[in-house]
Amino acid sequence: MGKHAPAAIAFVIHDLGHARAALAAAAEFDRPVTLVSAPGAAGYAGAAWFLRVIARAAAEQPAAKWDAVLDCGDRPGDVLAALRQGATAVRYTGSKATAAKLAAIAAQTGARLDTGRLKALDLRAE
Repeated sequence: MGKHAPAAIAFVIHDLGHARAALAAAAEFDRPVTLVSAPGAAGYAGAAWFLRVIARAAAEQPAAKWDAVLDCGDRPGDVLAALRQGATAVRYTGSKATAAKLAAIAAQTGARLDTGRLKALDLRAE
């Protein structure tokens, strides 16, 4: 029987403090985490903000294993803008037909498009 890596725990983050806390826990417990922006954050905060928050928190916790996903809601334009700005994982909740097209575009940039149900601990109240 092979050794299985633990599944990443997903956290919805709303600011730098949330990202720092999640990555500190990831490093302390040697568990991978996925940092997910708040729903639709690409539209109101922007990809550049999210990418800066993640980069800063990750620089402070180099031992942490992490992934980050920018939520674009049902706005395909936000997905495309995020990909142009260097996002490597984006979430889209719109139509399946549009999602298929966006997934193909994301793959061409080396990124991925998430569309499934999100299971994450929202750090808003923390």
